[in-house]
Amino acid sequence: MQADEILQEISDYCRRAGLAESTFGRRAVNDGKLVSRLRDGGRITTVTLDRIRTFMHDSVPASRGVVIQRPIPPRPIISMPPAPLAEDEGDDPQKNFRFFDNRQKYLLFVNTCGEKSVIANRVGMELGNIHPRPPALRVFDAGVGDATVLSRVMRAMHERYSTLPFYIVGKEISLEDVRLALDKMADRFFEHPSTVLVLTNMYYSEAPWLTTHSREAASSMVWHELALTGNSAFSFESQISALQPFLADNWKARVSPKSGNPVYERPVVLVIYRQDHRFLLDNIIPKRGATDANYDLVMASQPYRLRSSVDFKAKKVIAPLARALGPGGRMIGIHSRGDDPGQEIIQKVWPGDNPYTQDRHAILRAVKNELGTAGRDLNFNAYADNRSIFRYDMHTLPSEISAESGSSIGTSTLFAAWNAAIYVSQVEDDRLSAVVTDDRYLQATREVLQKHGGLWFNDESYVISRKRD
Repeated sequence: MQADEILQEISDYCRRAGLAESTFGRRAVNDGKLVSRLRDGGRITTVTLDRIRTFMHDSVPASRGVVIQRPIPPRPIISMPPAPLAEDEGDDPQKNFRFFDNRQKYLLFVNTCGEKSVIANRVGMELGNIHPRPPALRVFDAGVGDATVLSRVMRAMHERYSTLPFYIVGKEISLEDVRLALDKMADRFFEHPSTVLVLTNMYYSEAPWLTTHSREAASSMVWHELALTGNSAFSFESQISALQPFLADNWKARVSPKSGNPVYERPVVLVIYRQDHRFLLDNIIPKRGATDANYDLVMASQPYRLRSSVDFKAKKVIAPLARALGPGGRMIGIHSRGDDPGQEIIQKVWPGDNPYTQDRHAILRAVKNELGTAGRDLNFNAYADNRSIFRYDMHTLPSEISAESGSSIGTSTLFAAWNAAIYVSQVEDDRLSAVVTDDRYLQATREVLQKHGGLWFNDESYVISRKRD
């Protein structure tokens, strides 16, 4: 018997019985380090195996639930986690708030502020710390958006690992974002032909494995492969653009009555690769119902709402992503920090309002608590402020904003700065309607811009890494 099989049996038993693995070892074979030795590659005799099996058979837990058997990946600790509540459930104080779905605010923000390029550079720093293993460098993007960050990171990946196959999975619920993301991919397939790109609309607890927890959702899953033909970016772009009717028909979301969040109507998996590299990529292209996580790099940039509870962030978002890391893999999490001129604008309009109540330290503590024993081989790295915290600016002309400019700051600049401030702070639309009836919000924005000679925002990052074998 393989060690991973007996480890899975022990793990299932301990979960049902409510036992720690060390307690199990002591009761079964009088060895509290039994399980840890097995995880480290230790072996046991057939006599010991018989004692373990006898103990589990004779000591049946009082309450036995239904055990769902799933394919066991090569590294047992990285198997798909038990099904949690759906992402749209749970205690989320921002019910019915979908600020990030406002396309106008989003597009104005990303085109006037440099956050995306700065984040891509920060993520690129992690490429030097990962240790890819055959058959591919595996990357998961926990929120593709319009793929501004992902496409930049893919360029950096090609620069560093030009000869390695890439397996890239991206989660995105928004149809419009998927369209914008695909627009950027033709050049990536041309420059790096040994690329497998997967886009999906599944939950955080499902997407890394491309597997749904719900039997009903699994039966309605749409799995679509596009094998690109030709050898030019123009040809690739034409074929990718031809996906628009497919996306419109299948990439649909509905609003959850519980939280107001968009959730998929049916799970969709879109797999894209080059036909002329099909032979090389055969063992990398995912197969329905038989996919592993084991990611070398997980990008989690702004994956949750600032005002969500720390337990929600840990349980529904970060913990599932941490479980998806392979040996030596690293997950970088990034979120807004505040303590910047953008927050000053918000404070002038809504005194005392502060959405930045949970820093990286609080989130890492909650994730570590949520993972429990499953996090024993993970490192939780908050780092010092000078490494973790970074800033990005709103683009303005050097002479456009100064103390001497007075009221001459252009209206478009004021509106762009106001939009950036409320976007980053995730202010709900119903709160906005009460303050935009006069120009006091623009005056507050003007005062902050003149005070600082511009506008910038602070993000902070943290890293969760899995130990190498």
